[in-house]
Amino acid sequence: MLAFLGAIICIIASVHPAGTAAPAAAPAAADNDSAAAALLPAADKGLGALHGPAEALASPGPRLPGAPPPPPLFSRFVCTPLSAECPATGTGTGSATGPGPEELLALRSAAAQLRRTALEQKERIRMDQETIRELTGKLSRCEGGLRNPPAAAAAAPPAAAAGLRAAPRPGTMGHPPAEPPAVRELEEAVRALQDRIDRIEQELPARTNGSGPTAPALARDTLHTKMEQLEEQLLSKILTLQKERQAASTDRSQQQHDIEKELNSLQNRVTELEHGPPGYSPPSAFKVTIPVQNNYMYARMKKSLPELYAFTICMWLKSKAVAGLGTPFSYSVPSQANEIVLLEWGTNPLELLINDKVAQLPLSLKDKAWHHVCVAWTTRDGKWSAYQDGEQRGAGENLASWHAIKPQGVIILGQEQDTLGGRFDATQAFVGELAQFSVWDHMLAPTEILGLANCTSHLQGNVIQWDDQAVEVFGGASKGGFAACEEGRKA
Repeated sequence: MLAFLGAIICIIASVHPAGTAAPAAAPAAADNDSAAAALLPAADKGLGALHGPAEALASPGPRLPGAPPPPPLFSRFVCTPLSAECPATGTGTGSATGPGPEELLALRSAAAQLRRTALEQKERIRMDQETIRELTGKLSRCEGGLRNPPAAAAAAPPAAAAGLRAAPRPGTMGHPPAEPPAVRELEEAVRALQDRIDRIEQELPARTNGSGPTAPALARDTLHTKMEQLEEQLLSKILTLQKERQAASTDRSQQQHDIEKELNSLQNRVTELEHGPPGYSPPSAFKVTIPVQNNYMYARMKKSLPELYAFTICMWLKSKAVAGLGTPFSYSVPSQANEIVLLEWGTNPLELLINDKVAQLPLSLKDKAWHHVCVAWTTRDGKWSAYQDGEQRGAGENLASWHAIKPQGVIILGQEQDTLGGRFDATQAFVGELAQFSVWDHMLAPTEILGLANCTSHLQGNVIQWDDQAVEVFGGASKGGFAACEEGRKA
């Protein structure tokens, strides 16, 4: 039993680092050297049986790329029980029973060297980790907007990187240590971080010390103020251009109106000179002729309507349109373009519009003959009726019930108004002749309408009367003589 314990003590003493053994124990261990030598196997075996693979002890430090691995110390370490006492200590360089003291001393030195190499490698990895943390913090500051890092921090990454790429240290037994993959990955990460930091520092503009934290806010405020000033100037310029354009449009419209008025006066004067001195005719004995379908020929009543709760509108008309009748008349107010409209557009039937409400009238006026037409309406229940040549052709209710006709509008003959007094559509224009346009502020009786149609009555409208001085023509529309009953009988 004592011999077995002695053999174990010899083995532990042979592999324990030299630095941990007490100097006084050297003589005592000399007796066990022969026993440890007897237990040592061949050189191709290692220490894996007790301490793991041989490479973990043979090459704990980094190894240069391409360098051969260091030879293992042991290929295997096997404890075998001893049947006898611990062998006697050999002398010299060895004996037949095992290695001598010099070989054991070399083994202890190798173990101590391995321990020192492991400690150095551990310290190197710790320094690399500190360098990576420092570079990561610098990268975070750069990406967060700190564009002027301290000089010490800026100088640290190159030095640290240079330290990582220093010359490899010699390994065990004079061989260069193998560099583990973890160290290479750390070096690559450090180089990548350094490249990113250098690129960010080059892109960021230089700033003066002391104004770095507040410079972005000041720049944004200045830019915002300049943008507001430019927007105000642009808005002012747009308003000025709009006013100038409106003034130019008004002047152009007025000039066109004046020119058309002068042309009409000259045309009337030429007509009078061609036919000699005219005889007497009443002011209502005239008609308005619109020869072509367009959006600029029309007639305008100089007088407007008051507020009405009922009305009757009568007129003579003769259509020359190929398709729809067009718009014999329209009344528009500032808040409603379709306050009162008589319209036949395209294939649609003739319609009476009051405040944009519609009633279809069963009238037929496209035979290119003269017809007397009347429409009557009252706000009470929205009742309406339509007459053609003195005969009632249609009637109904609920047409803009309880609506009052608004005053101060514009009456246009021959065009439909999309805005007050303008914006005509050529497809909705009337083509033909108009006469005797009159307006009453109540619904006429059927007998009164019949008298107007067969020329037995000369009733004049109490709101709008057909008078030569009350009608203006524009765009080429003209006035001519008209005897209502004579031309009506001819038709």
